[in-house]
Amino acid sequence: MRFTHFLLAGLALTAAAPALAQDETAPPPALKLSGGTTLISDYRFRGVTQSDSDPALQTTLSLTHKSGFYVGTFLSTIDGSGRTPALTGYGRAEIDLYGGFTKSLKSGLGVDIGLLYYDYDGHNNGQRTNFFEPYAAVTYTLGPLSTKAGAAYAWGGQSGLKGFDVKGGNDDNIYVYGEAAAAIPTTPITLKGHLGYSKGSLGSLNAPGSNDDTYLDWSATAEAVGGPFKVGVSYVDTDISESNRFATRLGRGSTVLAYIGTTF
Repeated sequence: MRFTHFLLAGLALTAAAPALAQDETAPPPALKLSGGTTLISDYRFRGVTQSDSDPALQTTLSLTHKSGFYVGTFLSTIDGSGRTPALTGYGRAEIDLYGGFTKSLKSGLGVDIGLLYYDYDGHNNGQRTNFFEPYAAVTYTLGPLSTKAGAAYAWGGQSGLKGFDVKGGNDDNIYVYGEAAAAIPTTPITLKGHLGYSKGSLGSLNAPGSNDDTYLDWSATAEAVGGPFKVGVSYVDTDISESNRFATRLGRGSTVLAYIGTTF
């Protein structure tokens, strides 16, 4: 119920966005609220389903100061039935909280650093599922082309990661990625590409007995934006073993997903 209230609040804020518009002659506000709500056919986190390959409803809210400091939250329904092995006992909602600093430079370069906290509403009593993950990224924009390279590191010793790494160790995890996006001139369409690499506790998703705690994920997306609305379609895949259809059966293999949403 608490999570439903969060989603309804996000929808209400999105619908009310035009009323928040400032007079064009007024100076820009020191604080800016942005966000949106999206319905997606399958919630994939780093290439892996979080919703048992079923649709998910998601809301984002972010408050940014003109200095570059920001705080925000990402809310999503997830599979709480136990059919998604990596999420057994996690409940039916993911609530992420984050804060950081971002700065764009005149050369087209930009930086973004912050800390993200993963929380799972309704998880089983006594089951520790939550953890922190610092992140950093460098961006570069040239005309309609934008690129991003970043990394996120969840340190070992956090109870929400304990016991996942098939190689033992301290259950830390590193995720590095690269992204690129290009707007097609005179159209509302943007093409996006993503490639990521996971190693550690969150990378231990290969077939049992493989002793492999790494995998790659990649995606290609076409998105169209018109006013406050957006629609998109993505191809998502990983290099997780497909032996006996392992990756496909667990929502860790190739898929095509679609989404529709509003932003403000």
